[in-house]
Amino acid sequence: MNTTTMPTTMSLDNRSFGKSMAPAVTLILLSPLIGEVMSGATRLSYLFVYVSEVMMWGCGALIIREVVRRWGGNWTTMLPLGLALSVTEEFIVQQTSLAPMPWLGSTPIYGRVWGVNWIYFLFMLAFESVCITLVPVQIVELIFPDRRKEPWLRTRGLVVASMVFLVGALLAWFLWVRIARIQVFHMPDYKPPLLTWLLGWLAIAALALIGYRLRGSRDVKDSASHKAISPWIVLLTTLLLGFPWYILMSLVFAPRPLALWIPVTASIGWAAMTIVLLRRWASASGWNEMHEWALSFGVLLVSMTAGFIGSNLWPKIDIIFKLALNLLAVAGMIVLARRIRLRARA
Repeated sequence: MNTTTMPTTMSLDNRSFGKSMAPAVTLILLSPLIGEVMSGATRLSYLFVYVSEVMMWGCGALIIREVVRRWGGNWTTMLPLGLALSVTEEFIVQQTSLAPMPWLGSTPIYGRVWGVNWIYFLFMLAFESVCITLVPVQIVELIFPDRRKEPWLRTRGLVVASMVFLVGALLAWFLWVRIARIQVFHMPDYKPPLLTWLLGWLAIAALALIGYRLRGSRDVKDSASHKAISPWIVLLTTLLLGFPWYILMSLVFAPRPLALWIPVTASIGWAAMTIVLLRRWASASGWNEMHEWALSFGVLLVSMTAGFIGSNLWPKIDIIFKLALNLLAVAGMIVLARRIRLRARA
């Protein structure tokens, strides 16, 4: 991930409005495109929800990125805030980790304890924090390398983005909780227990505080005792680390007779190991933009490939749309890699 410590203030310059806002607009559009559309979570059949996703996910990722830059943090600062955004979605807005899952019908939900779908929640914590926040931010900063060290919004822009985020969250809540669950999946209205809802808010506040406390953390490369590995090894390792995470989702849709503590403990351990490995990679001497590209591309390949699981039940047009979009994404990442190499040579 991007490991450069960022300044906390924005210098005013003479850029045109379009050029000044280009990185911010790109992130707003790219965040839900990567996390929802390219992964297959949002398909062509109901692509209209992309509007609310841009408002909530896109503005949410932008707000997190702006806050981190003002704090002078890096990706370790951004990760807790990305987790907080995921908890906001799963507990407060669409409440998909709290309500009985409508697509399973009357089937008992594996891992549902104390009113929380723990297996689904753990999967979404990792998926949404990485594919909605960390990876889109990193890709946009690779696209606009001269802007990566500075905030992209003034205070007024940050306020506007926050207001759009709140409206988008309300719209997402209404479309899922009041329309999709009841009218499409024919599920009864569900209201989470007040205590669970309050614990969600407490978790959001705690994660935000953790992010703030990590704002001064740095990956010092000058004194690193190890050198960066090849970007292609980073790409391959990312694939090996990413695909097993989808075992959690398979347990949701095809439950196995496992004690709940086994997948929960294993997933937490897997996530901790991944974070430790990322910190070691990012602190290595010689870690550069090509390594960041390999990391992002690996995550993209995992989410896009695994997103075809269950696609045999989709309308054919949805499969064609996702396949075409994924091929365009691969082509775009290849072009981006070429641009990065040309910059390095220059």
